[in-house]
Amino acid sequence: MIKFKHFFYTAIISVILYSCGGSSNTAANFDHEAQAVIDNDSLVTFLKNNYYNATLDSVKVIDSGQTSLFDDPNLKTKDVKENDIDYKLYYYVNRIGTPVPVKGFPTVMDSVYAKYRGQRIIRKDSLSPDFDKNTTWFSLNRVIRGWTYSFVHFKGGENVTGNGPITYINGGKGILFIPSGLAYRNGGRSPSILPNENLLFYIELWDLVENTDDDLDGIPSIFEDVDGDGDPRNDDTDSNNVPNYADADDDGDGKLTKDEDANGDGDPRNDFSDPKNPTLPDYLNRDIR
Repeated sequence: MIKFKHFFYTAIISVILYSCGGSSNTAANFDHEAQAVIDNDSLVTFLKNNYYNATLDSVKVIDSGQTSLFDDPNLKTKDVKENDIDYKLYYYVNRIGTPVPVKGFPTVMDSVYAKYRGQRIIRKDSLSPDFDKNTTWFSLNRVIRGWTYSFVHFKGGENVTGNGPITYINGGKGILFIPSGLAYRNGGRSPSILPNENLLFYIELWDLVENTDDDLDGIPSIFEDVDGDGDPRNDDTDSNNVPNYADADDDGDGKLTKDEDANGDGDPRNDFSDPKNPTLPDYLNRDIR
């Protein structure tokens, strides 16, 4: 069932708005490090001049001495390094989420089902109308990096079934404040997002597929991080320009990774058949087929 669902999720991921990950016309000599500082200054100014209005469930400009978002204990800050640039990511937690059945937080490689709507942060006291909103499945590995690093701090909700369509309650809920460097950078996304624009998203996380296996090779994508740097996207054992998490034959020996499970327990990671390389699992060893 999970594998069938995953095929479905993967198919629709390719057509949703944020799977494109950004614009391709980025100038090679653009100073992303300097822009990250500008982005953070702009975000801090915005957070200090706005507050969360619980009645309206939205961000509003401070007009009567309300507690600013910047001073609100529900606002969290996360330091992120992406492409060797240091960024600060801000996210507001309305509700972490109480999934039923119990599931943990998603990883940066998991597939999630979420509702969202996005706005551009124009000035310290101004937001654009919604430039997009949707409810869909997507992979946290195939969206803007601000989403990737933020959604992992929320959990899903409870799947409620009845006579009508499936509904969800008590899912994770929050607001993301994303610097342009973790969104569409200096390329923007024509026509709705200009270059170097910071973004705000209202999000609700309803469900997830734990340990998503993108290539269905028996190894969850999050565990295909061979070099242990926390990013499975840069691990390509057979150097075929397809990262292991998307490669059904990780070592390029002609035998699928899922079939290099000598002990038959469904996990190729614990099979070691080469006495010359006793710590190298078979699925990463070209000498073992």
